[in-house]
Amino acid sequence: MNIFVGNLGPDVTEEQIEALFKPFGQVGSVQLVREMFTGKLKGFGFVEMPGRQHSLDAIAGLNGKDLAGQPLTVNEARPRLERGRRR
Repeated sequence: MNIFVGNLGPDVTEEQIEALFKPFGQVGSVQLVREMFTGKLKGFGFVEMPGRQHSLDAIAGLNGKDLAGQPLTVNEARPRLERGRRR
C-alpha cells in the first residue's frame, strides 16, 4: 500500500521516516518530495509497505505523532488526478 506522509519538517530524512514505519512491518520504499532546483523538502512524501494490514496499522499508529516538533499527517495515498492541459 502507498502511504502519504505530510507535515514534515525541512530537515527530516528518508532514514527517519523508515525508522518510524519499520515497527509496523516491512518498508518497501520511502520517497520524500523535494523542490526540483533547490532540493528542499516540500513537506511531504510517500512510504510503500507491501502488507495492507501493516500499512493500516502504521497509519493508525503514526497519524498525529510528533516528529521534529510537528504532528504528522499519515493516510492512504490517493491516486494523483490527471491535470488539464495547458494552452
